[in-house]
Amino acid sequence: MNDISPRAAPAWSAVFSMTLGVFGLVTAEFLPVSLLTPMASDLGISEGMAGQTVTATAVIALVTSLLITAATRRIDRRHVLLGFSTLLIVSNLLVALAPNMPLLLLGRVLLGIALGGFWTMSAATVMRLVPEESVPRALSMIFSGVSVATIGAAPMGSFFGDIIGWRNVFLIAALFGVLALLVQFATLPGMAPNAQTRLKTLVEVLRRPMVGLGILAAAMIFAGHFAFFTYIRPFLETVTRVDVNGLSSILLGFGLANFLGTFLGGFMLERNMRFTQIVMPATMGILGLGLSGVGGIPMVDALMVALWGMAFGTVPVAWSTWLTRTVPDEAESAGGLLVAAIQFAIASGAAIGGLVFDTSGAIGVFAVSGVVLLMAALLILFGVRTQAAIPT
Repeated sequence: MNDISPRAAPAWSAVFSMTLGVFGLVTAEFLPVSLLTPMASDLGISEGMAGQTVTATAVIALVTSLLITAATRRIDRRHVLLGFSTLLIVSNLLVALAPNMPLLLLGRVLLGIALGGFWTMSAATVMRLVPEESVPRALSMIFSGVSVATIGAAPMGSFFGDIIGWRNVFLIAALFGVLALLVQFATLPGMAPNAQTRLKTLVEVLRRPMVGLGILAAAMIFAGHFAFFTYIRPFLETVTRVDVNGLSSILLGFGLANFLGTFLGGFMLERNMRFTQIVMPATMGILGLGLSGVGGIPMVDALMVALWGMAFGTVPVAWSTWLTRTVPDEAESAGGLLVAAIQFAIASGAAIGGLVFDTSGAIGVFAVSGVVLLMAALLILFGVRTQAAIPT
């Protein structure tokens, strides 16, 4: 499973190259959020139509995550990962130069393929780059790229979009992709594919003991989180009653805490993975219920939102690590299932949160989110284990 021998030095430079790739992918994924207005105006489309570029990327990423392992089963994983970074560059160039909506969507579709494929193979690749005991630390490094991109993509995209135009922002994103590709080309070793992987492997993996329950628990955590995160601004504006500066400060605090949480997750997982898997969603659930029950004091709300961000920062690291230990022989297929479940959970959490918001407001959303997260913690406590689920 792991290409690193006990005496070999961990390939941290290759892990860093994957971190650069993740940063570039997530930055490109969320750039339209901060550039919708100028994009729509320039292309002569509505902002709602421009917003579908984010939806298209997410849908393609979901489909890709299920198909990519079988589709590339005979190709060296180094070449596949380099291909994803190449797609990232081409995607950003297409978007930057797109004269119309069809070419814009084509660029976002290519990004969805790269995004879904890269995430699907990330945990399995890390298993080949570092020894088993270093996997949590390596994954926390990779997910730190997500946190940095999440913090920076929207504000930096908006800021530079006003100065140099939205198309040039995507050209800069393409340059980040070039940097990631060059570093990956220089550092990623050759990694033999698993030629036995087929589409039916997904079903076989899902039927293994604990795998289905684990993926369900992870999906519940992400659904609960994104129901919370989607409606955090209305909550802070209507319940906490902060102005724009206060809103920006609290969201910055959330982002910075989330970044720290990725490294905290690596530290905790190396010591007790099961404790981390249980306590973090439980903490988020308690915070969600706390905000819905006693929210309204700016400093207290800011602290609870920051704690939520830190707790969630450990979650992707925890579940990627769980995957490498539970399905070490089919980590790519299991990774595809996990990515697909997370993408579905993100969409479901935001959609269900919208229904609750329309009837009960942001307080109702936070209450439902807290309940879902506590249920996930209970499911992990009583139904999910971490030992390998390999058929005999």
